[in-house]
Amino acid sequence: MKRIHLLLLSILSGLLFSLAWPERGFSPLIFFAFVPLFFIQQQLGDSKKKGMFWYAWLAFFIWNALTTWWIWNSTGVGAILAILLNSLFVAVIFWLFHISKKKLYENKRGFFILIFYWISWEYFHMNWDLSWSWLNLGNVFASAYKWIQWYEYTGILGGTVWVIAGNIVAFQFINYLFIRKEKRPAILYGIIFLILIIVPVSISYRMYNHYEEKGKSVEVVVVQPNSDPYNEQYDLDPDTLLDRNLKLAEKGITDSTRFLVFPESTLYDGRYGIWEEALTRSPLLNKVRAFVVKYPQLNIVIGASTYRMVGGNEKIDHAARKFSNSDRYYYAYNTAFMINRSGITGIHHKSKLTPGVEIMPSWGILKPLEKLALNLGGTIGTLKKDDSTVVFFDKEGIGVAPVICYESVYGEFVAKMIRKGAGLIFVITNDGWWGDTPGYRQHFLFSVLRAVETRRCVARSANTGISAFINQRGDVSQKTKYWVPAVIRQNLQVNTEETWYVKHGDYIADISIFISIFIFLIALVRGYLRKKKSLF
Repeated sequence: MKRIHLLLLSILSGLLFSLAWPERGFSPLIFFAFVPLFFIQQQLGDSKKKGMFWYAWLAFFIWNALTTWWIWNSTGVGAILAILLNSLFVAVIFWLFHISKKKLYENKRGFFILIFYWISWEYFHMNWDLSWSWLNLGNVFASAYKWIQWYEYTGILGGTVWVIAGNIVAFQFINYLFIRKEKRPAILYGIIFLILIIVPVSISYRMYNHYEEKGKSVEVVVVQPNSDPYNEQYDLDPDTLLDRNLKLAEKGITDSTRFLVFPESTLYDGRYGIWEEALTRSPLLNKVRAFVVKYPQLNIVIGASTYRMVGGNEKIDHAARKFSNSDRYYYAYNTAFMINRSGITGIHHKSKLTPGVEIMPSWGILKPLEKLALNLGGTIGTLKKDDSTVVFFDKEGIGVAPVICYESVYGEFVAKMIRKGAGLIFVITNDGWWGDTPGYRQHFLFSVLRAVETRRCVARSANTGISAFINQRGDVSQKTKYWVPAVIRQNLQVNTEETWYVKHGDYIADISIFISIFIFLIALVRGYLRKKKSLF
């Protein structure tokens, strides 16, 4: 193949990934997105030519750029770094697969290696400071949730296995049919491909049609205030903004309402701050407490920007901020409160922070970039996070998972909350930073995946679109419009049973990491032995 043909294949691969991605993509295309890259790999591996990394990087750059370009609306620097780094990382993974396949099988076999390398990478990418798991392959079916009801057993990593396995079989079918022109193996691989796609989808539809909602019913109200994050959320009088939220809430509350959910960062006090050592002195929190007293069984879940002084003997980390006029330090948090007639009964600090916005890695070379971070949540730079998950419980023991914004991307993180007793999931977020782009619509669909994985109803409160309710099968109801104030109410069922995925988490990653290390070490040893043999 000429270089121009390889280049066109790389571009085609990037386009297929992009055209498959939700929320308006055509999901089946994902089963062919790797195929052009596999042809490049086979060609370069057989001819022992170089360049695999660059062809892979181009394909993944196109995918990232066309799918997450909307980050630019909130932060240009963040968009550039996210697109460049994420495409760079996965290009390295594909290149390592290419090298391992050549060393282990002399490029004749070994496509399965990519499954284990890719899953290992996705899991690692979900658990470090530069985590940007938006494009994990299993997320591609978020808008085709009736296809992946079996995520309750595998989580999204099961979807990653499905995608890569489908691409391997599709490549073999196309290769035998059109390149090698061998009909019998082509027919065999064609049959395998159909089985690989049809069987999981059929099982999923059966699960969907036979699933029955579980648990007692409680009434939940969700508020969407539609405060402009650039011109209102952190600039207007905080009492005015809170009053806007409370007045909307009053339109939806009934005597039966058990939970009232407000968005992320609803409480932001630019005058005095909300200090966790003195929560009872916060005017905003006191106004919320005065409101909730009128409703005996009501529990409010509400987002806030809070601060905490660092103790005199407390060891500080890279999230610590120094007062300009003293030697004292403090931490800033993206926080969720639960408030009822008894006062503040739960505090959760966001633990999965948005990279480049709420967290920068504690690597000295990147510290100056904090000055370029966007003011999301009312604070700039690295926030402090908690190391453990928190579940809020009402007086009757009903547990809710308070999931703040970016935390909804992480299946295992939410599963930990379910294991601690959460029967409902409340996602509070502020997606208005990206404007009316695919960004907020993609983010919304992650909540559908969490509902299917955990079989928990979801109440989602966004500052502006999309707020909604999602049932245990992933069905969406009362979906609000973008840039429209709204209040919605619905009865949700509180499930207390745990799915296989909730119990075992990302076990697929544990298996893949072990196999990946084994494969990589064997590849290194064989490569060394062959090199040594050639010298003699």
